[in-house]
Amino acid sequence: MENRLKNKNTNNPDLWTAIQHLHKAIAAGGVDPKLLTLVHLRASQINSCSACVYAAVAGGRKAGETDERLHNVAAWREAPFYTDAERAALALAEGATRLQDGAEGVTDEIWEEANAHFTEEEIGALNLEIALTNFFNRLNRTVKEPAGRTWG
Repeated sequence: MENRLKNKNTNNPDLWTAIQHLHKAIAAGGVDPKLLTLVHLRASQINSCSACVYAAVAGGRKAGETDERLHNVAAWREAPFYTDAERAALALAEGATRLQDGAEGVTDEIWEEANAHFTEEEIGALNLEIALTNFFNRLNRTVKEPAGRTWG
């Protein structure tokens, strides 16, 4: 796969400043960085964004996540490696990501389960991580960003 964009506006300081502020806001929400990585990975798998799947696995390893958990996140419902809180976050990620063609999105049950495990600040950070991941997934799929490359 070859990237359709030759110049990704890497010299646009406003763009990168805005993205840095979003990442800071997510980090300030108090959610474990390893869980944010799992959420990023799951949404990216759903959207078939190879660049973000690659980045999530690399970031997860850097944050101390195990290969076992990274490799099984696609089957988190069946795999025994995740806590109830992590399962709630992954369900939230899936619901917020699967919005196509009349899908339910985030049901009341998913929302209530997330609320049982996370504060409003943490849910805000999770929602922002999910939204930002979906944003990058769509950009990368549009321009055919290959796995193993970076935007910076």
